[in-house]
Amino acid sequence: MMSPLIARLLLLVCLALPLYGVEKFGSCMQGPAGNSGREGNPGANGIPGTPGIPGRDGPKGEKGECINEIFEESWRPNYKQCAWNSLNYGIDLGKVADCTFTKLRTDSALRVLFSGSLRLKCKNACCQRWYFTFNGAECAGPLPIESIIYLDQGSPELNSTINIHRTSSVEGLCEGVKAGLVDVAVWVGTCDDYPRGDASTGWNSVSRVIIEELPK
Repeated sequence: MMSPLIARLLLLVCLALPLYGVEKFGSCMQGPAGNSGREGNPGANGIPGTPGIPGRDGPKGEKGECINEIFEESWRPNYKQCAWNSLNYGIDLGKVADCTFTKLRTDSALRVLFSGSLRLKCKNACCQRWYFTFNGAECAGPLPIESIIYLDQGSPELNSTINIHRTSSVEGLCEGVKAGLVDVAVWVGTCDDYPRGDASTGWNSVSRVIIEELPK
């Protein structure tokens, strides 16, 4: 059994504790607050949420254009040669030679070449013109295919009637000729505003016309 003296001492201590900032719980005393603890580890990921509500339809787009793919066949070489041995054509106006050609496409061009001996002779100034036609008409795409020889009046000392035959060529590219059978011809004629002379084509040598169809 507790003595009366000890009981009084305990009573005095309990009454004095609030004065020193100490709380009393039951018969035990609480000490001062400790230091804050360290941060804990991150928690595990939560459960995925439910899908959201579908969005509204967007505005209607513009009408598109339909593009057709074009598959073209590969290009095939198409050419022809016509040749004459010693043509010896002495006309001054008219058709010299022709060569028939089958053109496969309308959207292609024709390359033509005439190679042969040409001569012009005159006592006064003269000019002759050698040119191509296609089905009777000169090329218009873009311009005629031609070659000319011009002789001046000369002088007696230089012998203006000299007779020289030279291998020459008439060559060019013509567009706008339709597909099908094409009559390609070489003609001789006069130059504008100049008198004609004595012309000769294909003397004592081989003359040839070469025709080739080319893609544009």
